[in-house]
Amino acid sequence: MADAMEARPPSAMQTTTFTVLGICCSSEIKLIDRILNHLEGIENVSVNVLAKTATVVHDPAKAPASRIVSALNGAHLKAGIRESGRVQIESRRWPSASVVASGALLLVALCSYAFPPLIWIALLSVTVGVLGMLRRAVAALRRCVLDINVLMVTAVFGAIGLGDYLEAASIVFLFTLAEWLEAKSTNKARVSLESLLNLAPQTAVIAETGETVHVKDIMINTIVSVKAGELVPVDGAVVAGASTVDESSLTGEFMPVDKEIGSNVWSGTMVLTGFIKVETKAVAEDSAVARMVKLVEDAQNRRSHMEEFIEQFAKYYTPGVFLVAAGTAIIPWILSVHPLRQWIYLALVLLVIACPCALVISTPVAKACGLSAAAKMGLIFKGGNYLEALAKVKAMAVDKTGTLTEGAFEVVEVQCWEPNANIRQFLHWISSLENMSSHPMARALVEYARVRGVKPSSEVRNFDSIPGGIAGFVDDCYIKIGNAEVALNNGWLRENELRDDEAGIKTSYVGMVDRCIGYFCLGDQLREEAVRAVQELQKQQIHVIVLTGDSKAAADHVQKQIGENVQVEAGLSPEGKMKKIAELKETWGLTAMVGDGINDAPALTESDVGVAMGISGSALATETANVALMSNDLRRIPEAVELARSSLRKIYQNVAMSLAVKLLFFGLAFGGLPSLWAAVVADMGTCLLVIFNSMRLLHKHGGGESSSTSSSQVLPQAQSINVDEFSEPLLSSERRDQDEEAPCLCCKGRSSQRET
Repeated sequence: MADAMEARPPSAMQTTTFTVLGICCSSEIKLIDRILNHLEGIENVSVNVLAKTATVVHDPAKAPASRIVSALNGAHLKAGIRESGRVQIESRRWPSASVVASGALLLVALCSYAFPPLIWIALLSVTVGVLGMLRRAVAALRRCVLDINVLMVTAVFGAIGLGDYLEAASIVFLFTLAEWLEAKSTNKARVSLESLLNLAPQTAVIAETGETVHVKDIMINTIVSVKAGELVPVDGAVVAGASTVDESSLTGEFMPVDKEIGSNVWSGTMVLTGFIKVETKAVAEDSAVARMVKLVEDAQNRRSHMEEFIEQFAKYYTPGVFLVAAGTAIIPWILSVHPLRQWIYLALVLLVIACPCALVISTPVAKACGLSAAAKMGLIFKGGNYLEALAKVKAMAVDKTGTLTEGAFEVVEVQCWEPNANIRQFLHWISSLENMSSHPMARALVEYARVRGVKPSSEVRNFDSIPGGIAGFVDDCYIKIGNAEVALNNGWLRENELRDDEAGIKTSYVGMVDRCIGYFCLGDQLREEAVRAVQELQKQQIHVIVLTGDSKAAADHVQKQIGENVQVEAGLSPEGKMKKIAELKETWGLTAMVGDGINDAPALTESDVGVAMGISGSALATETANVALMSNDLRRIPEAVELARSSLRKIYQNVAMSLAVKLLFFGLAFGGLPSLWAAVVADMGTCLLVIFNSMRLLHKHGGGESSSTSSSQVLPQAQSINVDEFSEPLLSSERRDQDEEAPCLCCKGRSSQRET
């Protein structure tokens, strides 16, 4: 793999991610920076302690990947090139032989209280356990870096110099054991990330040949076959078969989705039933799951403001405490203050306390757990900064069309006035004619008829688009469908007989030559979860405002449905939405924007946190937003706010615990109760406590079914229209067959225009 990278043009900078399993503490970030920044051709280095990776921007001609690996391994950091979309986990079920041997020898040495010569076994315990620490400490000192290994080795040899052999052996054993425990607990946190990155299938079966190939080799328009129990390998459309698909891995929505011919399916989702053939619409690297994995990987490697602040603090904290420790030992020696041994011992305790591990990982481990939990919920943050910002959001603007509403026409009412035709015959005329149209409402009408067992006729003659509508022959009946102007111009109805239009509802009339035979209404319906989502946001003390380019009447209609206390702004251009966001930021502070369309991109960019409807939203909206919502379930928005706030609380708790332990041991040390082994236990124990505290985010927010997945929990929508009130229930198969065989009597014996 490295050779392939080295063969690239010398002028092209490339980004390579390396696994660095030897990272045990954030203080080693400086060590990796020093190692790599001295190499020619290195442009930027970013280290992720939790993921144990280093992302390097480098010139492959001057600094090939193999040379970078060699440089890192020269400091005993166990480095290697990371395969994209994979997390390498160093799995050690039990401590290493050196840790076990060091502990066993320490137990023997403790018997020196009964048999004093056994005290020398403690030195053997040190020798067995200290070698790994010593190698890493030497590598750090060669590059003038004070990391945890340097501090611990200094404390160990200092204790030996004072004749406290048991203390030295205790430090070595407790530190190496704590390293193993920390690695195991960190790996548990990283397993969540690994399960996410391994979502993308690696192989696919070509439908035509049955050959199994790597997904990277599949081109657009290739047809692959997927059977029950398998993951969909590509983004595409179903061209044969039908199935039920579990999309929870991508969207966080636990309800399976029925798929049929024409339905879109996504890579990484699970086929639960049936067998389907899928025509590829995107290559593997452009699939929805690949984009999601890339976003998560980038977010993990991007440092948040809090993280950068803590790292800057630690940069001065460790050398500062080291100087204090040195002064504690040297100044009493110069002044001949006795007992000198006590001051040196105190200095060694301060060296152990100087290790900033728990403090430095307090932010990244909570951030990583929060990002992983969000991904399982179908929310992809593009960086820890936006997780922190969303926790502090005071106002949230929400687009109407396609965000609060479905963004597509939906049949809300059907009325048939023709005495010689039932509702199924009426739907047959409408769907047959609309099936020939390309108007956005046509698909909704055809689909509405289809689910009620009505198929459009394939023999529509003389189909024509007329001003305000369409017309044509369906089963020898000349049918017109049009707006109110069509109904008036054809003399079907008088003006006072027209149906009063509601905001957001479009009425169309269906007629023959001399009469109106009925009408239907379509509208852009509010999403069923929209009311609950807005209410939850308001409970979180967030000011919600709806922004729309629609008319004031349409905006008022939505306001009545979601609540009169929600501010709605209508008739806004993309620039108008952007200005409203700027006004909200001035009035309320941190502001978020939720949108899905191209016209929302400026507002998403202007906001502090832009949230895009990921899969259904436009590519531009997804690119400009800071958070991608992979499903269309708006209840994920308040859940994301709660997760962000929980993550921020974890960060504050972790920092507080880390500083509290440091201050406590500073106080004990200067209060005359110094203890090296207790300081080691407290320092490494705090690291474990920070990790376990952060991992609670995974169990609380990412570990189980969301509380909002049940549609029965959604509040009823105000003023919603039930289409079943205006149409007959689905007919039995016997009745349907009888109706299909019955002749069309609607126009027999009546004057009608015939095809000539």
